[in-house]
Amino acid sequence: MRNSARKHARNTSVKSRLHSLEKKYLTLVTAGKKDEAGLALKAVVSAFDKAAKSGVVHKATASRKKSRLSLRLNRAK
Repeated sequence: MRNSARKHARNTSVKSRLHSLEKKYLTLVTAGKKDEAGLALKAVVSAFDKAAKSGVVHKATASRKKSRLSLRLNRAK
């Protein structure tokens, strides 16, 4: 039981970080700050890759999220 509780805490922490990075990126995109959003996208993509590698999120989910986030940046003004 302790092992699963430890993994649950780690997964929750990683997912929370992913959500906060994603939200920060989306606010930059909607504000029209394309340069800063590009740097934020790089951080989000890296975080999703690491989360997929460790099994926190599925590889396909990470890939889909990365793709949709990069489309948002490309479609921005």
